[in-house]
Amino acid sequence: MTSPEGNSISPTNSLDELQSPHRLENQCNSTSSIPTTRLERLLRERELRKSSKSFYSNEESKDSNGDVDVFGNINDLCLSDGERVPRDEDVIEGNASANHLIDGCWGKQDSRVPKQRLLVVANRLPVSAIRKSEDSWALEISVGGLVSALLGINEFEARWIGWAGVNVPDEIGQRSLTEALAEKRCIPVFLDEEIVHQYYNGYCNNILWPLFHYLGLPQEDRLATTRSFQSQFAAYKEANQMFADVVNEHYRDGDVVWCHDYHLMFLPKCLKEHNNKMKVGWFLHTPFPSSEIHRTLPSRSELLRSVLAADLVGFHTYDYARHFVSACTRILGLEGTPDGVEDQGKLTRVAAFPIGIDSERFVRALELPQVKDHIKELKERFAGRKFLEENPIWRDKVVLVQIAVPTRTDVPEYQKLSSQVHEIVGRINGRFGSLTADRSLDFHALCALYAVTDVALVTSLRDGMNLVSYEFVACQASKKGVLILSEFAGAAQSLGAGAILVNPWNVTEVAASIGYALTMPADEREKRHRHNFTHVTTHTSQEWAETFVSELNDTVVEAQLRTRQIPPLLPKQKAVERYLHSNNRLLILGFNATLTGPVDNTQGRRIDQFKEMELKLHPDLKEPLKRLCDDPKTTIIILSGSDRNVLDENFGEYNLWLAAEHGMFLRLTTGDWMTTMPENLNMDWVDSVKHVFEYFTERTPRSHFELRETSLVWNYKYAVIVSSDVEFGKLQSKDLLQHLWTGPISNASVDVVQGARSVEVRAVGVTKGAAIDRILGEIVHHCEVKAPIDYVLCVGHFLPKDEDIYTFFEPELPAGPAPTTARTKIANSLNRLTSNSTGLAAFCRKAPLSYPAPDKRANSNFMKNGTWWSRMREKMTMHEGSSVLDLKGENYFSCAVGRKRSNARYLLGSSADVVSLLNEVATVSGEASSPGASRLVALSCDPWRIERLCVSLSSRVIRISNGRMTTYASESDLARETE
Repeated sequence: MTSPEGNSISPTNSLDELQSPHRLENQCNSTSSIPTTRLERLLRERELRKSSKSFYSNEESKDSNGDVDVFGNINDLCLSDGERVPRDEDVIEGNASANHLIDGCWGKQDSRVPKQRLLVVANRLPVSAIRKSEDSWALEISVGGLVSALLGINEFEARWIGWAGVNVPDEIGQRSLTEALAEKRCIPVFLDEEIVHQYYNGYCNNILWPLFHYLGLPQEDRLATTRSFQSQFAAYKEANQMFADVVNEHYRDGDVVWCHDYHLMFLPKCLKEHNNKMKVGWFLHTPFPSSEIHRTLPSRSELLRSVLAADLVGFHTYDYARHFVSACTRILGLEGTPDGVEDQGKLTRVAAFPIGIDSERFVRALELPQVKDHIKELKERFAGRKFLEENPIWRDKVVLVQIAVPTRTDVPEYQKLSSQVHEIVGRINGRFGSLTADRSLDFHALCALYAVTDVALVTSLRDGMNLVSYEFVACQASKKGVLILSEFAGAAQSLGAGAILVNPWNVTEVAASIGYALTMPADEREKRHRHNFTHVTTHTSQEWAETFVSELNDTVVEAQLRTRQIPPLLPKQKAVERYLHSNNRLLILGFNATLTGPVDNTQGRRIDQFKEMELKLHPDLKEPLKRLCDDPKTTIIILSGSDRNVLDENFGEYNLWLAAEHGMFLRLTTGDWMTTMPENLNMDWVDSVKHVFEYFTERTPRSHFELRETSLVWNYKYAVIVSSDVEFGKLQSKDLLQHLWTGPISNASVDVVQGARSVEVRAVGVTKGAAIDRILGEIVHHCEVKAPIDYVLCVGHFLPKDEDIYTFFEPELPAGPAPTTARTKIANSLNRLTSNSTGLAAFCRKAPLSYPAPDKRANSNFMKNGTWWSRMREKMTMHEGSSVLDLKGENYFSCAVGRKRSNARYLLGSSADVVSLLNEVATVSGEASSPGASRLVALSCDPWRIERLCVSLSSRVIRISNGRMTTYASESDLARETE
């Protein structure tokens, strides 16, 4: 496809194209095999990026000079020596003749492979807008870590979406500012003053920033804090939606949307709700606190779920990523995996991507005349002195320079902090020094200061990464200065090997480290610097951005591959229509997480273990379930792993069949319980397994186990959620399994079924699929099935071990070479039990009986002696339930509840979807059985024709024309022929 500007756009890393869109043209024609594994794809992407960089580097050298946009260098000038440096003035005329998107150093777009579009969405644009007149604006370069990190990125066709830092209420101003920013690849989001105050100054900087830096929530009056929090959080969500609206307006198929920082934690959810196919990544530039800190936030659950809507979530360090996964596991009760967080089959990938800087910019700057002049001036001014020390012997020999980036100058807390810093500087100079200087440093002066510094001291109490340490290392090729780095800064994990790590709270340790750094031997300084310099020049900001986008593209590919293994959503209209046009329906319904009511855990409310453990029928299902049970053409089976008492309490008032403990116990609600268990079922292992479960229940707080007649279940769901260690429950379950395999079940014929938060031990052969054949046989012998079953709806939230229930009903394939059907496989597996060492009796079934076609003689018998069906039932033996099936593929609907890989044909998202489905089915069932719903017009015809008409009542539509009678499966079939 092509964009409005005429540029070719190619969505990348789809299933049809796993290779990078940034490859060279000659590589596009490569016949090499397409990588299939994640590692192969990412390695291929890395090699292609290297080749692409080499290509673009050669092309760039052909361009002499010219301004470019904010991506790469913000209006830098291309000097004769190849270095791009900012203009002397800090203000850029936005409405002047600025370069367009494809001008400047990337002017020859038609001769190059098109780049992937990247929409960078952050709270602030990389430029601040200053209004000069009604329709005239000046754009001032902003400062900040994200802007610095994204300088020099040229691998993508990028746009930056964000707030311009000014309130623009009038339409003329908004239009003119939009035009000015468009020349710099920037797209504004217009926020009014109240939204900015509540969203940015309030919720972002007063709630989230302190909490993420372990400072806790503000300790104010409780009522005032609650009211303030509610209004600020509402403004936060509103602002995020405004950002989403702008993204949706400019989004094109194949774009990558990269959301940044804690200001936009709601944005991934907003974007995915608008377009689920959008590639969305979210990156946090601050620390992410431990789950114990994050759980104090009132909106903790909403924020976590909103971020999880993204395809890829990135952090600077593994610690922050681990804390995020831990919070999702302990607060939301989701499954944490090595790849990220999984929620009902949807995986949000979580990974660490250490940010970097444009190191070449700093290295090249050291050769510029302006920087060399600054270096000379500093050396002359502080000759004989060393930097950064507070020891009496170094008095008047040391210069301490505090570097601070003036961000958030309009926030009261930051204004207060700035005043405190000035007070501390004055106090230190009054006691130890003789000179106070407070002035701004431009880029050249900063590079010079880095270059002449002996020791850089970074003592952050909490820091997302800290790029000052990277910039210092990049400028130390000559001096080989020493970096002292706080262990609480994100950079400690990247530069820790070459730096001296300190605890900033330990003043004695910090002072000793400074003294050691000033007297460090030259060879050690060389080795430390070499290690850090290699990392800084390798892990650049451009490599960081390219790696993140590459991982995001690959994550989308993996999600598509997983989606191919996930069944489609149930076509409810089709399922209801086929139900209406069938004669004898069988509904098999699970209970837990299928027919149960939802437990309210929204808004971060505390999980109520008691309510979750007490299974209750969904209140909205009581009426439709009663109507379905009253339909004489519908048989309902509640098939559950729960014990008999639970099913009796919830379904005793309905006319249906209850199958407890995976179908091992069965009863019609008007009768008594009976067992369908195989004969001589060996249960000698129960007591020893029970002792193991009791032992681990005592040692795992809030775990519990259920003792059933055919199985035992140990559940540790709530231990995982409330434990101080997110892995505690998993570790306990592994230990429990080890005890089981080496002791009680080492020689027993049992199956160990592991759920998401449970361990179940049951006898071999105790599965829902194995039991359903016997259940149907029992139902037939109780005269509850009056005709062959021609429609089956099987819905449940079943464990993988029990998903043989879905494949059991798959209709037999036509004659000829074909795969073995599921029912045949189950029968074969049951046959093998006859040779089991424990002597477990087989409950084998015979081949399904065939149904004779109703010919004239059979029809005569039907009239005289009752149905051929009744005679067939008399010939049936026990456990031949599948013989009652006359099922066609279009009349079978198996549905797994919850988005996950399944053997079922279809999926339903939750119990709410089950409620909706059964409501619709009950509605059409009532309409079909109500007076006047079915009408039979008696025509004058001979007795044989009337007899045939009675036999054909199993068809929904009968047409008699010119003395001939024709039956149709549905009204649509009749309509097609009559047309």
